[in-house]
Amino acid sequence: MKNFDINEDPHRRYNPLINEWVLVSPHRAKRPWQGQNEKVTSDSLPEYDPTCYLCPGNVRANGEVNPSYENAFVFENDFAALKQEEIAFEENKNNTFFKAQPERGISRVVCFSPKHNLTLPEMEVGGIENIIHTWQKEYTDLGAVDYINHVQIFENKGSVMGCSNPHPHGQIWAQSSLPTEVEKTQNNLKGYLDKTGGNLLQDYLQEELKLNERVVIENDHFVALVPFWAIWPYETMIISKRHLTKITHFTTDEVTGFASILKLLTIKYDNLFETSFPYSSGIHQAPTDGEEHPEWQFHMHFYPPLLRSSTVKKFMVGYEMMGESQRDITPEKSAELLKNQSELHYKTSLY
Repeated sequence: MKNFDINEDPHRRYNPLINEWVLVSPHRAKRPWQGQNEKVTSDSLPEYDPTCYLCPGNVRANGEVNPSYENAFVFENDFAALKQEEIAFEENKNNTFFKAQPERGISRVVCFSPKHNLTLPEMEVGGIENIIHTWQKEYTDLGAVDYINHVQIFENKGSVMGCSNPHPHGQIWAQSSLPTEVEKTQNNLKGYLDKTGGNLLQDYLQEELKLNERVVIENDHFVALVPFWAIWPYETMIISKRHLTKITHFTTDEVTGFASILKLLTIKYDNLFETSFPYSSGIHQAPTDGEEHPEWQFHMHFYPPLLRSSTVKKFMVGYEMMGESQRDITPEKSAELLKNQSELHYKTSLY
């Protein structure tokens, strides 16, 4: 019987954040077939697009005109997934199979910059700091609404991730309930604190820093790494070094540190296949329910779909849909590839 080799043999890895497993099949990365090619969206975009409903001064779908904004710009989503009005509802507790309840909330859009073609990796650190300040204000303002218990800040980048407009922007959905993934994380963070007295992600981060096998970028305040339990090929997570439960607890230096690591990580993503790298990213932090949440540790997830090139996408199909999540390239290998990318954006060599 051969000895187990985590870099060669199929195995499962445990994700303590959501209490789930992922199947890792590193030997499959040697397959000759490279997967379906996707059409690459051109990186060439104008600085201003008169047809874009997010550009300054343009008319949006609801007829409102955007101001001539110069930094980050926030507005109520014209096609909001959540509505603010209160709805009368009486739950039928005897209904076993057809449970439903109204969900109240607020949906907003955050334009990162007035420039239609300026994504995070190509922004100055100061411009990203402005976005962070905007996120802080929105988390505070939305969290202060009496029925809002969770504020989700996220970005879908690229048409392959379902982004309907190439103008760099993110979204904020604030709602009365904890979303499913957040609730699972909350329960596991709280369970770890109750059992050990420690903070799960702080303890995990210390072990990752000791091993230094999956760390991609580290600065004085944050670490970007490929989680041991990563599902997507080049999935990463940014974790604060200091025990921070929410974005509003950042010091001035931590705002700069977070902006810097966001820029460098997204540069490495773009450099990997020399394309504007698509992903879904989101911040996980303490709920806004008025309670203390020492179990939380500020972190941000990046879930990119690309696998072997700018035209080969990883699909979650078959086994992933019926069984559990699965990946071929190991987290250690993807961390190595990302870490070795230049910190200078590939486009700078074109000029």
